[in-house]
Parts: sequence; C-alpha cells; structure tokens
Amino acid sequence: MKKVGVAILGLGVVGGGTYKILTEHREFYKKIHGIDISVVSVLERKKERATALGLDVSKIASDISEICNNPEVKIVVEVMGGVEPAKTFVLAALNSGKSVVTSNKELFCKYSHELEKAAKSNGCGLFYEASCVGGVPVIRTLIDNLQGNKIMSMMGIINGTTNYILTKMASEGVSYKDVLKEAQKLGYAEADPTADVEGFDAAYKLSILSSLAFHTKIPHTKVYREGIKDVDLLDLKYGNRFGYTLKLLAIGKNSENGIEVRVHPAFVQNSHPLASVNDSYNAVYITGDSVEDVMLYGRGAGALPTGSAIVGDIIYCATHDNFNYSTFENNEDADPSIKFITNFESAYFMRFDAEDKPGVLSIVSSILGKHGISVAQVNQENEKKGGTVPLILITHETYEENVKKAVEEINGGKVAKVVSVVRVVT
Repeated sequence: MKKVGVAILGLGVVGGGTYKILTEHREFYKKIHGIDISVVSVLERKKERATALGLDVSKIASDISEICNNPEVKIVVEVMGGVEPAKTFVLAALNSGKSVVTSNKELFCKYSHELEKAAKSNGCGLFYEASCVGGVPVIRTLIDNLQGNKIMSMMGIINGTTNYILTKMASEGVSYKDVLKEAQKLGYAEADPTADVEGFDAAYKLSILSSLAFHTKIPHTKVYREGIKDVDLLDLKYGNRFGYTLKLLAIGKNSENGIEVRVHPAFVQNSHPLASVNDSYNAVYITGDSVEDVMLYGRGAGALPTGSAIVGDIIYCATHDNFNYSTFENNEDADPSIKFITNFESAYFMRFDAEDKPGVLSIVSSILGKHGISVAQVNQENEKKGGTVPLILITHETYEENVKKAVEEINGGKVAKVVSVVRVVT
C-alpha cells in the first residue's frame, strides 16, 4: 500500500480540522483509495496546540528546513494565512520536491505565478481548492468538470462573514455596526474585519476563480471592489418592498467586448437562487455555453468544511502521478491583449431625499433621461423627515458612468439629494 506522509504548517482552526479529518479517516482512506495517509510532521509555534490534538512532540518541527529535508514528507499543507512567512515556506517546500496544498487565498492570488513556476520546475503538484469558498468544490469543478464549456459568467456569494452580517441586518433590522460586533464575538469576523467587510477577501477569490474560468490571468488589482460598511438598513427595507435581497456579490463576465470583474453589494431578486443563501453559507452561480446554469452551494468556511477541501486535494495529489498547471500564461500581470471593462452595465436602485412638492419626480426623471437612464419602477414613501420624503427608483440597465454623471447633476440641484445607489442584478 502506498504511504503518503503529510506535513501541516499551522495548527489553527483549519490546520486542526485537517489533522482531525486525516487522523479519523485514515483507515477509511486505506480501504477506499488504497493509500495510507499520515501526518508525519507539523510546524507550529504553540506546541500545546499539537499535543492537544494528540501529536507526539517528536513530530513538531523546529523550522521549515526540517520538513523539507524529511524524506517521509511527500505533501506539505500550508494553512498559516497571510503572505509571509507562508510564501517563503511554500517555495522552500516546492523547491525541495514536495507537493503543496494551500488554503491561502491571498498568497495564491498574489503570487501563484511564482509558486507555479517552482512547482513546474520541480515536478510538484500545487493544489488550492480550499483557497476559495471553503468546502464547496468550485475549483475542481472549473478545472475538471466544466472544461468542455466556455464559461460566460460567474456570480457568487464567496465571503461568509459579510453574508452573515447582511442576513442578520435584513432579518432582524439590526445596524451594520451592531451585527459586526456580534459576528466578532461569535468568531465569524476578525478583530480587524477589513479584509472581509471591505471586499478584499472576495476580490482575492474572484481573481483566482475568474482566471480559471476565463483561461487568462486576472490580477486582483483588476477587480473593482466595494465593501458593505456603508450599507444602510433603509436600503434593505425599501429593496425588500421591490422584491430584492442585498448580497455582497462577486461577479465575473467574459464577452466579446472584454472581461469585467467586480465585487460590491447588489440587490438580487428574491426568486434568484442566490437570494436564499444566508448566514455564513456561500454559493457560486456559473453559466457555461453548453451546460447553461450550475450553482454550487455549501459552507464557505470553518475547520471541517475547509479541511474537507484540503484533504480532497491531498488525496487527489496522492493518487495522481501527473500534475496539471494553469491553462494560461501565469504571469504577475494580465495579458496586455485583454480588455477589462470598467464602465459596466447594470440596473440600479436609487434612493433620494426629495422635497415634498409636485414636479420633483419629473425633474429627477428628466435628468436621468438626459444621461440615458430609464426608470423601471418608482415608489415615493410617506415618511417625512425635515421637509423631505424618500423617493425610490429602480432603473433599467444602463452604464455605470451614466449613473455617476446623473447623480452629480441631481446633487448639484435643490429638489433632491441622492442618498444611496445600489446595483441590481436582473
């Protein structure tokens, strides 16, 4: 029976979950896959973490070189997070002939070109299913199962923290700040939540997924990004009256005009499958030219769901002799021939504080029309505040730049002020 020694770099939540799965399922993997996978070494500063999991002290490495020089180690699992020292350790492992499995979306997003070059040079595998959408097998789906398609678009909820916050805000009417504090207490959000709530985490993941889907390098710097910290409860309330649910969406589209990649809050119709993805769950909605629509749904984070993705990569690596790499030229920057669309098309939810007098809607509609924006739905609320009333519009699809120019002109007048603008997925 083939023996496969694994080393784990970091025994935090995900590393501990991975160790637990590998240990508890060892006999199962022997029976089903005919391979004996064992954790033969770990790199962890807090030795008590290792011993608490039942690891013998002799398996705790003092540094990365000890793991790289250990002939028993065939696969190195990196679950440390961040760029350094993770990058140095992963490169050292690859250059010593060890295959690598990583859950590190920031590292892979920013430096996959360097990691893949080292993997190719040394004939090693480089696997990263757990870097995107936790236990949901979206990367394997794109690499293997949907290769017969030209992927036209993907749209997803790929950050569990923000989805939890928006779900609680919508269902309980609690403010962003209050829900964030609760999410931090429950461990859904970090003490510094910037990566999640400002959309960086989702942008890293979209960079990885869209590169795979569209077969060209899409750096995270090309991803338009907005977070959720400015989301207003009133917008959730009024959006719901129009039949919409607010989500932080990652959107990628590939057309004859170019590629657009963006992360931002957006309203989706309540009838859309993504509208019912709540709490910390994630989902990715993919459209291919042959398969049409496919949606993958599941836990987007957590020790065991993410550990499941890591172990899946370990087994795949252990049972395959030939390793595949990117289907595109994986450089640091995008191919110069690729056009990225920034003036994208969307429908828009617009909320105004409007003077409570006749003719205001006509003036606002006239300015919108002047900039090529037509109104699909309109609602004027009776909730007076300081002489103004809320005016809510849903537009037909138009261009981003048109909306910016219209907002500037309306705010330059006296009859209405634009309070918020939210994109709408139709």
